[in-house]
Amino acid sequence: MKYSKHFEDMLLERKIDISWINVTLENPEKIEIHKDGTKHFIRRIKENGNRYLRVVINEVATPTRAVTAFFDRRLRRRS
Repeated sequence: MKYSKHFEDMLLERKIDISWINVTLENPEKIEIHKDGTKHFIRRIKENGNRYLRVVINEVATPTRAVTAFFDRRLRRRS
């Protein structure tokens, strides 16, 4: 998998640890498949206040590309 420049920038800007990305991709609590060809991996990160991390992957691209990652506030409100 290739990381986009935006993805790398967002990890730094949002202080998202790469280990959180890895655990989310390897063991997501939920996966959403979107019509635009992206797959969203979602997992609660206990080390970050139990916030939900969303990692967006473009599976249409070759090679597969990590697009962005962020803590999803919308999911926090539901929990």
